[in-house]
Amino acid sequence: MGNAALRDLAAIETVPYDSLSGASVAVDAHNWLYRYLTTTVKFTANGAYTRDGEEVPNLIGVVRGLPKLLEHELTPVFVFDGGTTGLKRDEIERRREKRETVEERLAAARDRGDEVEAARLESRTQRLTPVIQETSRRLLDLLDVPVVEAPAEGEAQAAHMARQEAVDYVGTEDYDALLFGAPLTLRQLTSSGDPERMSLAATLDAHDLTWEQLVDVAVLVGTDFNEGLDGVGPATAVDLVHEHGDLWGALEARGDHIEAADLVRELFLDPNVTDAEYDPDVRPDVDGAREFVVEEWGVPVEEVEAGFERIETAVTQTGLDRWT
Repeated sequence: MGNAALRDLAAIETVPYDSLSGASVAVDAHNWLYRYLTTTVKFTANGAYTRDGEEVPNLIGVVRGLPKLLEHELTPVFVFDGGTTGLKRDEIERRREKRETVEERLAAARDRGDEVEAARLESRTQRLTPVIQETSRRLLDLLDVPVVEAPAEGEAQAAHMARQEAVDYVGTEDYDALLFGAPLTLRQLTSSGDPERMSLAATLDAHDLTWEQLVDVAVLVGTDFNEGLDGVGPATAVDLVHEHGDLWGALEARGDHIEAADLVRELFLDPNVTDAEYDPDVRPDVDGAREFVVEEWGVPVEEVEAGFERIETAVTQTGLDRWT
């Protein structure tokens, strides 16, 4: 999810897609795929993307979601997660436990014939299985979309690429992109309207904070990797950091403690990342991609044909060198 409380602090504006033409965006692949998995599962019968017991709604999601970026002349670079830290493993375990609870409620809804509730809950049980990750990479490869493998957190790697000016934007729904130091982030890339642009510099200026202090504010409120202080929201956390200088000063003044606060802080300020290169020239093999999705994985052609046609049209009509 990311630190949703940061929405109250983040400097965000809606921008027209036309203003982004020619830009590159490092997409947090796991975040982007999950968004399409949940919407695909919600509106598409799972028989359309299940073969030999393996569910691959991601194949429909990629084909339906990628055209929007290409049609607006954005170069997507998909960044996949690598290894997980101990803190991340704890979060994954918490999410697994929550998913098991939802699965129990889903089974009960199916037993009583509540199809609406079952559809809603089913979308919340989705996860990025090894097959989903493998087939997503393969489909992106056939479509010649650049892929970068992060050594750890994909979002941290994407933010690093933006800080190094290897890309113009990070693409994710998570507000954690601010904490990882992404200068500019595009949100709502999977929605029907224009995206939101989130600016780190404008956020820091608006609250008279440094990047390090913004991370301290987030740790006080709570992140994916730590519980925050009871009764401390974003505004209070900003006041505490202003008054006491940093996280440690705020904790000392309150006589409080946050477990592994130093590790959480380091995870955001000095994550495990690498300098990554990618080829911006994209020449998709649409026929090969269609064969992979429809023939190899048995997805009905009517579920993806419109998306493939949009990709082909985008390739031929954008007029950018990278599509030649």
